[in-house]
This record gives sequence, C-alpha cells and structure tokens, in this order.
Amino acid sequence: MTPSTLHADPLTLYGESFPSRLLLGTSRYPSPSVLLQAIERSQPAMLTASLRRQTGSGGEASQSFWNLLRQAKVPVLPNTAGCHSVQEAITTAEMAREVFETDWIKLELIGDDYTLQPDTLNLPEAASRLVQAGFKVLPYTTDDLVLCQRLVDVGCQAVMPWAAPIGTGKGPINPYALRTLRERLDVPMIVDAGLGLPSHACQVMEWGFDAVLLNTAVALAQDPVRMAGAFADAVNAGRAAFCAGAMQAQDSAQPSTPVLGTPFWHQS
Repeated sequence: MTPSTLHADPLTLYGESFPSRLLLGTSRYPSPSVLLQAIERSQPAMLTASLRRQTGSGGEASQSFWNLLRQAKVPVLPNTAGCHSVQEAITTAEMAREVFETDWIKLELIGDDYTLQPDTLNLPEAASRLVQAGFKVLPYTTDDLVLCQRLVDVGCQAVMPWAAPIGTGKGPINPYALRTLRERLDVPMIVDAGLGLPSHACQVMEWGFDAVLLNTAVALAQDPVRMAGAFADAVNAGRAAFCAGAMQAQDSAQPSTPVLGTPFWHQS
C-alpha cells in the first residue's frame, strides 16, 4: 500500500485512528539507539512499555527510557506485564495512567509462568473493572472464542489474541481458532505474541486481522532495524491483500492464458 492509501485505511481503536497497523514493543533491544532506529524504520501506531519493568529501579536509567519514548513521538501503550491478580493489574493500570497520562492500557493478567498464558478465568473481571474505570482496554488473551466474546461483552472494543505463547516465534499454531475468531467477532483484533517472521504477520493480516503487536521477533533479530522494516512492509502487504480480496483456491488446474481465435495452422 502507498502512504496515501494507508492513511485512507487507518486502524481505528476506541474511535481513535492510527495510520499504522503495527504496534511495537520496547524491551530486549541491544541498545536504546537500536530501538529508536527500529521505531523510525517501522513507524508503529503505538509503543508498548511496562511500567513495572521500566521504572522499578527508578533513577537515571528510567528517566533515559522515558526521554527516548518522548523522542520517538509515538503514542505509548502501557501494559500490566507481570501481574498475576486482578487487583495487581488494576493498581498497575492506575499507576500507568498517572505516569503516562493516558487511558490506554494493554491488559496482561498472567495465569501460568511457564507459557505466560493469560488467566482466562479472571481476565474478564479485570477487563470489566478497568473499562468501568474509564480505561481503553486492549486485553492480551488466548485464541479462545468464548473468552474473547466475553471480553467484548464486558466492554472491550478490541481484543488481542495470541498466535503462540509470548516470545516463541512459532507463528499461528492454531489457524482454525484464529480464523474462527475473525469470522465471528465484529471488533478490531490485534494478533499479539508468538509471531516470529514477517510472513507470519502477513498471513494473519491476509485473514483479516486488523493489526499485529511485535517485540521479540524484532528485538532479538540479528539486525533489528531491518527486521522492523520487514515486518512493517509485511503488515502493509497482508492488509492490501485482504482488502483486494484473494482468489478462491481450486482443486484442479485452471488455464491462466486466454486462447483467442483459431491457430493459423488449423485454418484451411
């Protein structure tokens, strides 16, 4: 898609429009300068940042990180990474709202420390309470249809299902579940976690997902800046393909070259 086309097809979340359909994490980069270059190359809609992780130690390092985010001039999406209880997530979200001066929050409520799978039993309650408190909640969730529908029911205007567990880079491990989600739910959906290759991002965008959120796949690449650009291009290509409408797969070969008239050697 050309820049003008992208601006004509914005990502819309909670009534707010963004020119990019890529969201980028900010941890595990080789250096702050590499992170900044990756941001400049990919031009993401939002940058995710963990209040707990980035400000826990305080001091000069934290101030330097905040200065970098301001320099990037990209909206920040705080997250509740590392929270294991509903109250912990709510408290972290409230702190993030004060620090970042934003109502946006990526809700992470971890239920298993090995897979980092969301706490599917308590996630709707946490989301409901945050929505009631005026937050624009983007919940990180599994690809479970019933759970995602429940999150929508409690007021989330978008959901963020995983493609695979965080940091694995496996790509969509359950295409059927993801495609079913896209067919059944009429809200923006951002694939969050588990994407490892630009082709993974392109694929889920071709299925009709509205955006993707990346961190590890870019931060741990041998060349994070180039990889950030590759993902940005792949997201745009996948969105363009979805909007264009792909052909239906066929069981048998179909000729692609038209035959016009009669070959001269068949003429009498």
